[in-house]
Amino acid sequence: MQLKYFNPFDRMIKRKVHRVTKPGSINRLAFVEEDLPSPAKGEVTIDVKSAGLNFADIFAVKGLYAATPKEPFIPGLEFAGDILDPGDSSFVKGQKVMGVTRFGAYADHLNIDHRYISPLPEGWSYAEGAAFQVQVFTAYHALVSLGSVKKGDNVLIHSAAGGVGIWANRIAKKLGAFTIGTVGNESKFSLLKKEHYDKYLVRGKDFKASYLKVAGDIRPNIVLECIGGKVLMDSYKLMDQMGRLITFGSAHFATPTSGVNFLPLFLKYIQRPKFDPMKMTTSNKSVMGFNLIFLFDKAHLYKQYIDEINILNLPRSVIGHSYPFEEAREALKFFQTGATTGKVVLEVS
Repeated sequence: MQLKYFNPFDRMIKRKVHRVTKPGSINRLAFVEEDLPSPAKGEVTIDVKSAGLNFADIFAVKGLYAATPKEPFIPGLEFAGDILDPGDSSFVKGQKVMGVTRFGAYADHLNIDHRYISPLPEGWSYAEGAAFQVQVFTAYHALVSLGSVKKGDNVLIHSAAGGVGIWANRIAKKLGAFTIGTVGNESKFSLLKKEHYDKYLVRGKDFKASYLKVAGDIRPNIVLECIGGKVLMDSYKLMDQMGRLITFGSAHFATPTSGVNFLPLFLKYIQRPKFDPMKMTTSNKSVMGFNLIFLFDKAHLYKQYIDEINILNLPRSVIGHSYPFEEAREALKFFQTGATTGKVVLEVS
C-alpha cells in the first residue's frame, strides 16, 4: 500500500458535499463530510454560497452521461461564493466570485483553477451568479459560435422557459433576431411574454402542427434543440434552407423517477433521429451538436465568453426555484419533472 505524503502545514478544511459513489439513482446521492486540502498551485479555495442545477447533473447521477467520472464524484457544474484562500492568484480573500467546474459544485467549499472564476457582478446575489455561467455559455456558444445568429434571423428555442432558453432569447433579441419559444404547458406562457418572445407555443403531441398554427410560414434559420426524438426531427424539417439546428441535450430521455428504467430508454435510443449526409446537402440544412462540459478543457474560452457576454449587458438571472443545500436530492427530483421555470439553485446557509 502506498502511503500518502503528510504535510504538517497543509490546512485541511472540513467540508460538506453531495457525493455519488455508484451512479444509477438520485437516492444514491450521499450527503457527507470530508477533508479539503489547501489549494494546489494555480487554484483558489471558494466558500460556496450557491450552486446551480443542470440536466447534466441528473444524467450524471443516474449514470447516463458520457462525461461522468469513473470514480466517485461530486455533481455540479457552477457555483458562486467568496474567495477563502486566493492562493497565488490575483483574487483577494473575501472577494465575491462565480465560476464553473467539471463536476464538484455540490460542496460548501471547493478548490478550483483560478482561470474558471470571475468576479460576481455588482449587486448580484450568489444565487444569480450560480445561475448564470453554464446556461448563458450554452446559449451563447449555440447561437453565436455555432449558429452565427444575425439581425433578421428567425430563432426557434425549445424549453424556452428554462435557464438556457431564457438566456438564448435575451441574446437573440440583443442581436436583432425574431424568437419563437416552445414549452411543455401553457402555465409558462406568462414568463415567455415577460421575456419578450415574439411567438410561443406548447409543443404538444404534434409539434409540427402546433408550430405551423402559431408561426405560419415563419421558418427558423436557427433551432436550439434540447428535447430530442420526434421534436428534433420535426424542427429540422421546419427549418428554412441554410438553416442550422444546434442540439445540446436530450431531455426526452429524462424520467420523473429516481432510478433508471432501461427498456423505455433503449427504445427511445434505437428510435432516435438519424440524418443522411447526402439528403442534408439536398435540403441544404446543417445539424451541429456540442456538450459544454468539454469546453471546460479550454480555459481561454471561459475568459473570451465572459468578456463577449458582458458587452451584451444582459439582465440578471431568473431564479425559478431554490432549495437548501442539504436538499439536493429533492431539488434534482423536482428539476427532472419539467415543471420548473428559470434556474433551480441550491443555497448554502
